[in-house]
Amino acid sequence: MPLENEKWSSIEELAEHIQVHKDTIRIWIKKGEIPAHKIGKQWRFKISEIDEWVNSGKSADINKGTEG
Repeated sequence: MPLENEKWSSIEELAEHIQVHKDTIRIWIKKGEIPAHKIGKQWRFKISEIDEWVNSGKSADINKGTEG
């Protein structure tokens, strides 16, 4: 699908896509860790941006320094 026609995904759809809990995504949003767009009162995501974020390794850095 061309990126300009890519649909916006909800937190629920994103949680299913990357197989994490919705609350985890909400935490990442609050920390500014995940590519997210606020449209009205709802958070929306472009799956291509999320996939790029995951593939870049940035998603693996979220908990660095907070463990142990």
